[in-house]
Amino acid sequence: MSLIFPKWLNSLPPLIAVGVVGGLTATVGAFWYYATPKFWRVGYTPTQPGGGFNHQLHAGKLGMDCRYCHSNIEVSAEANIPSVHVCFGCHAENRLSQFQLAAHKEKTDFIREAYEQDAPIEWRRVHVLPDYVRNFPHASHIAAGVSCYSCHGQIMGMPVVYQAEPLSMSWCLDCHRDVQDNPQNHLVPRDMVTKLIAVEARLSNPSDHVADAARLLENIKLTPPENCGACHY
Repeated sequence: MSLIFPKWLNSLPPLIAVGVVGGLTATVGAFWYYATPKFWRVGYTPTQPGGGFNHQLHAGKLGMDCRYCHSNIEVSAEANIPSVHVCFGCHAENRLSQFQLAAHKEKTDFIREAYEQDAPIEWRRVHVLPDYVRNFPHASHIAAGVSCYSCHGQIMGMPVVYQAEPLSMSWCLDCHRDVQDNPQNHLVPRDMVTKLIAVEARLSNPSDHVADAARLLENIKLTPPENCGACHY
């Protein structure tokens, strides 16, 4: 008597099971990798008015300190964005020698227009934490000796600012845990926090600063928190 179904169909259920398991594994793996701040936030570069504030020029070539524009970072959780008046202080008509260049004048016209209209410049934030996280306490980290470089990268070399680190919960916790054992990887003297070239050189050779970093950690008199309430409150 002839068979209704061929024998090769007996291998079909195991193949389907393997395919389903493999597909689920691939889906979970892809989600685990791609649906994370490390993948989709690092490199984020929003379009800014006037093509963006050129940190490479202002902070790098001209040597402007971060605190000239972000003036509240030592006393506030919020890293304030400078007002139009701060920008206009340098970019008022004919105040800079570069103003003679048509390209420079055209690129910075939006600052003078905003000043004349008494309107804010609508900068787009690059580093944005989720709503369920309290404003990142910049003042506390700077007081502890955590440089701008550790979270924002080498800003002085960026013509247009982009997000250099994921700023995810696991990334923050990894730092809080590691700083207790290896402070030389994270801490610099308080007067160095905005000197990003010097900080990059120091953190690139952490083994040269073990004893100094240990003293910095001791001076903090505080263990970096790992409890939920430290950020979620």
